[in-house]
Amino acid sequence: MNLLRPLISQGISAAKPRTFPARNPGSLLKWCLGAGTLGLACHVFAADPAPAANAAGTPAAPAAAPATPTAGAPFDWSKAPPVTAPPRPGMFSIPPTGPGYYSLWDVVTGNERQAPPVAPNAPYALMTTPAFEIDYRYMEKPGYEKDLFDPLKRIHMGEDFLLSFGGSFWYRYMRESDARLTNTSDNYHMMRSRFHADFWYQDKVRIFAEFLDARTFGQALTPAATDVNHTDMLNLFADIKLANVKEGPVYLRVGRQELLYGSQRLISTLDWVNTRRTFQGAKAFWRTPTFDLDAFWVRPMITQQSHFDNWDTKQEFFGLWGTYKPMKGQLVDMYFLSLDDNRNRAIGSNGLMGNSNTHTLGGRLAGDYNQFLYELEGMYQFGQYSNQDISAFAVASGAGYHFKGAPMNPQFWLRYDFASGDKNPNDGARNTFNQLFPFGNYYLGWIDRVGRQNIHDFNAQINLHPQPWATFTAQYHRFYLANKQDFLYNAAGAATLRDVTGQAGGYVGDEIDFRFNIHVNRQQDILVGYSKLFAGNFLKATAPGVSPDLFYVQYNMRF
Repeated sequence: MNLLRPLISQGISAAKPRTFPARNPGSLLKWCLGAGTLGLACHVFAADPAPAANAAGTPAAPAAAPATPTAGAPFDWSKAPPVTAPPRPGMFSIPPTGPGYYSLWDVVTGNERQAPPVAPNAPYALMTTPAFEIDYRYMEKPGYEKDLFDPLKRIHMGEDFLLSFGGSFWYRYMRESDARLTNTSDNYHMMRSRFHADFWYQDKVRIFAEFLDARTFGQALTPAATDVNHTDMLNLFADIKLANVKEGPVYLRVGRQELLYGSQRLISTLDWVNTRRTFQGAKAFWRTPTFDLDAFWVRPMITQQSHFDNWDTKQEFFGLWGTYKPMKGQLVDMYFLSLDDNRNRAIGSNGLMGNSNTHTLGGRLAGDYNQFLYELEGMYQFGQYSNQDISAFAVASGAGYHFKGAPMNPQFWLRYDFASGDKNPNDGARNTFNQLFPFGNYYLGWIDRVGRQNIHDFNAQINLHPQPWATFTAQYHRFYLANKQDFLYNAAGAATLRDVTGQAGGYVGDEIDFRFNIHVNRQQDILVGYSKLFAGNFLKATAPGVSPDLFYVQYNMRF
């Protein structure tokens, strides 16, 4: 899968392209965002500063009212450093509970548990959660389950300083036919290593650094930008606690950092690819038991395979993101995002090239209630695309049911996803939705040929746990172009195929995806997957003879 950076390439008319003068219709919006952030900062600094206090939290409730320690008492590390729990994605599944074997190692050793164990990592080979949000605070409680790598975690240096180390290694074998909608078969190997160090002074100051090395071997096609990155930094930032406001702490983070929000349809770390996705800039964030608020300004990193990565000075990404958690298992997301792309790559009416400013307003409801599962997300975009006005939108909806107590813990989802497309490239309006920085595979198929742009997706998913340590997921997709004259866009947002006449029709095809994960032990998982895209009328006309499939086996070890 290509990284999000490649832009949509559209057909240029016979007229000779010329540079379009840069516009800045988002200046007022930037000013409003800055004013809002300043208002939050004023509120923060107006609050009574708290004495040495704890940012409390668990994966279910990442923050709680800070406790005031007794004067002269040692710092209480049982609820620090603070951790932000990963948000629920769409098509979420509810893990098994009750007595059982929760890893393959439990089966081998005969360790039947009465409940799921407390563990820092999700029992799955793919894990979008950044390493700096993995929670090891359980180690401060007596009687916790010991682990081989405990000596690397939560090393207390006196009463006020804490140091941790960790990392991960994965290997994946990939076998693709008709790779990237060509008639090429590709069999290759991917390897990724990550190591991190995390240093805290109480809950007030943090320095986090994470190394990344990603490589591939034996690829027939040129490696994608997301496949290779030799010896680089994935994260390198500092956190400073500004204050305690009401029931939660406020922090400022500066430096290179991964971002992950909401459903991950718009902003994700993208763990499926070998390199993951990262940004550089600043973020202020406030965490409470019922409400989280983030304000950020960052630039995406440019992956340079054999050189130290640098940020893209011609792209700016900023926004506000709030999450309200009225009760356990339910949430409301509200957000405003803006992407300013000044690379002179937007192709507007009559082939006129210029910059783009894409602003996204959105909201999301998600949760479970009495075994029913639900999600609804709406996104509207406006701004400027060369000499065109942007007006685009996307909707994601789904309903499911959890057959609680039934054998294999079955859960079923029915979903409909839509993202608008553009009918006429020369009418002065840009209607193709921009998916920004998503985790597209999770929603639109693991073959990576379909992105959240110009698409209808009718899909279904079933999750099963044959054993508590085994997870099986099956998905079915039926894809149609939202507009027959627009491109089919891939998971990276790149335009791939198009019939400007629309005579090829809108039926792209059907995809099936199967994944089976074996949770070996606390550190190790094995994932086996198979995906197949059956060509519809559109693919048969624009890419004759192409009907890709993908088989992969992945081993992931985290420590």
